[in-house]
Amino acid sequence: MSQALKRSRETWFSRAMHLFDRTTVDDEVWDELEELLVGADVGVNTAGKLIGVVREKADKEKLNQGTLVRDALKAEMAGILKIAAQGEPAVPASPNVSLFVGVNGGGKTTSVAKYARRLQKEGKSVLLVAADTFRAAAIDQLRKWGERVEVDVIAHQPGADPGAVVYDALQAAGSRQVDEVVIDTAGRLHTKYNLMEELKKIKRVAAKTDETAPHEVILVIDATTGQNGLTQARYFTDALGVTGIFLAKLDGTAKGGIVLAICDELQIPIKYIGTGEKLEDMAEFEAEAFVEALCA
Repeated sequence: MSQALKRSRETWFSRAMHLFDRTTVDDEVWDELEELLVGADVGVNTAGKLIGVVREKADKEKLNQGTLVRDALKAEMAGILKIAAQGEPAVPASPNVSLFVGVNGGGKTTSVAKYARRLQKEGKSVLLVAADTFRAAAIDQLRKWGERVEVDVIAHQPGADPGAVVYDALQAAGSRQVDEVVIDTAGRLHTKYNLMEELKKIKRVAAKTDETAPHEVILVIDATTGQNGLTQARYFTDALGVTGIFLAKLDGTAKGGIVLAICDELQIPIKYIGTGEKLEDMAEFEAEAFVEALCA
């Protein structure tokens, strides 16, 4: 995680933390802090809210040392990032069905493969589902990832009904007693309405086998898209009830502050982050560790 946040830390957050090396924290410090946070893609609204809360705390508790104000700022950042898990069943499902959604080109299929590898390492059997039938390349890509991680992939021909693919996959998972089913989906944002209706149908098909499925709806957001990722996220969240976020390509941006904006504005927990290009390059998200790595 520390390596993935290197660019964000060196470009923005290290400078922000050093503002509090000064003997007094005056209006100039707060103005510079806001400028740095907005530059890091925290967003105007979230940056303003964060600074407002910390300034109030500093005044109320008479925090007149920069180091104390810095600690208060980091604690508030971690507070924003702590969001309770949503919609997780009390009893683990078998199979557990995870629906991965997001725009094409955002790292969704690669994130699916990383997730599958992680589940394997936990000793679970996994089945991948190629429900992006709109693009033949998407099916081929998932099949190649399946070969690399040694996981079976259920796929139909290009142009097939995605719902039918998911139905067949869930039937296969039941007969094979698979632990985890991970569904890769299409992300054609230029046809938002059709895409969302297609994804809703996939959810309905999954629920026919198990009324609580899919048990997770994971939205993959490309960290390098910054504030544009927030706009995309709102479409998927409104339509599908996203339960968690996989933030991909975090190592490829200096604007890791988008994490704060996502949690503050969408109130959806970030569950995983992509920390590099290798299959093992992902980490479970943990608020305090993230803030420490970002602000070191």
